[in-house]
Amino acid sequence: MAGQKTDQRDVYVGQRIAEQRRKASLTQRRVAQSFGMSAAQLQKYEKGTNRISAVHLDIFSRMTGVPMDYFFKGMPRSDDFVAPGFGEREQAALSEGGLKGLAEVVGRHITENFSEEARRDVADAIRALENKLGS
Repeated sequence: MAGQKTDQRDVYVGQRIAEQRRKASLTQRRVAQSFGMSAAQLQKYEKGTNRISAVHLDIFSRMTGVPMDYFFKGMPRSDDFVAPGFGEREQAALSEGGLKGLAEVVGRHITENFSEEARRDVADAIRALENKLGS
């Protein structure tokens, strides 16, 4: 990855790679051969001196039987950025608003997003549920 400076995240991933390689009783030479590179290059990945490619990490993941996300869990972050579409707003626990709070959220969503006919159908379903529960 010419031109890209490595950081603490590369060190973290490298440490996880080294740890799993040792657990799987694999030598650096054996892993490096499967990547088509020298053991010295693999050592640079393990130390975080060089950034490992996604392809090589995938190969290593399959070699050791460790899921890809293992190498990133607990990784230090350099920012608080959450990519749009990959994160959700934090949600309040149900106990904070109870079922009444849940009903308010659902009701607001239905009011804002459903047609009048669909809202009537939902209201009919709720009345049927009330009758079934004996309220």
